[in-house]
Amino acid sequence: MGLTPACERSCNEIMRTDNEHSPISASAAKRLFSDWRSAPAIILAVSGGPDSIALMWLAARWRRALARGPRLVAVTVDHGLRAEAAREAREVKRLARSLDLPHRTLRWNGAKPKTGLPAAARAARYRLLAQAARQSHATHILTAHTRDDQAETLLMRLLRGSGIAGLAAMARESERDGLRLARPFLDIPKSQLIATLKKAKVEFAEDPSNRDITFTRPRLRTLMPALVAEGGDARNLARLASRFARANAAVEVLVNGAESYLELRDRQSLQSGVDAGTKSFDFEAFAVMAEEIRLRLLLRARRLTSRASRAASARNP
Repeated sequence: MGLTPACERSCNEIMRTDNEHSPISASAAKRLFSDWRSAPAIILAVSGGPDSIALMWLAARWRRALARGPRLVAVTVDHGLRAEAAREAREVKRLARSLDLPHRTLRWNGAKPKTGLPAAARAARYRLLAQAARQSHATHILTAHTRDDQAETLLMRLLRGSGIAGLAAMARESERDGLRLARPFLDIPKSQLIATLKKAKVEFAEDPSNRDITFTRPRLRTLMPALVAEGGDARNLARLASRFARANAAVEVLVNGAESYLELRDRQSLQSGVDAGTKSFDFEAFAVMAEEIRLRLLLRARRLTSRASRAASARNP
């Protein structure tokens, strides 16, 4: 999902005012959150760092200005990895209370993996946030990913050899576990969120793991000054990700058309009793398609088969 006209105007306004270091105004914040005005309830993912504290503070300010709007619930996930995390969660709760927001702290219990810890912690975080959303009858989870995060995500995926879909990095809004995952700050620099909190005299925590170069993201941050000197700043990298997103959307349109065409060619065999949970293609028509189209069609077919298998397992435990 790309930027809506309201968000685009908001981001343009923010970037016009002292570029990277001016606080976000109330009118700009209003437009940043306007896409979710009609949601019944929203989960705010708040860790205690500057980005997520700014998310909670600005969202609460936006909600207070509405006659009617979504119910906001702040949720902090304590991964149990740092002794300071419990105290930080209490500080988030204190701030949430001052903003008249309900707050919950959820804990990632159990053994932690010795390898792949950031990915496992991220998966646990989203699982717990989704659990909180369902319990609160929320349709959306808002996270505080910034333009800086988007640039880092693009670099990580580039170094891993990702395709077009991966290089599109994070979307402003996407579906996850039957919920909508939204990132209102995806085109906003972290420095503006910090400036916003400093102006409001709102305190925040600093997670030392963000500087721990045993993890990939902190190592990439140490490279950013050199990249900036060559023109590879966060704004340009995020712009590149948005261009990959546009290209990926165009390819998906082509894949949709190819899938419809193959289904028409294959209708006779589908009507002759092929299991509806499977996917079959006219081989000759499939073989002449571009490789990227074929790969995506096969991926869709695999997902369909996997869903059908899970459904069959649920029916016959």
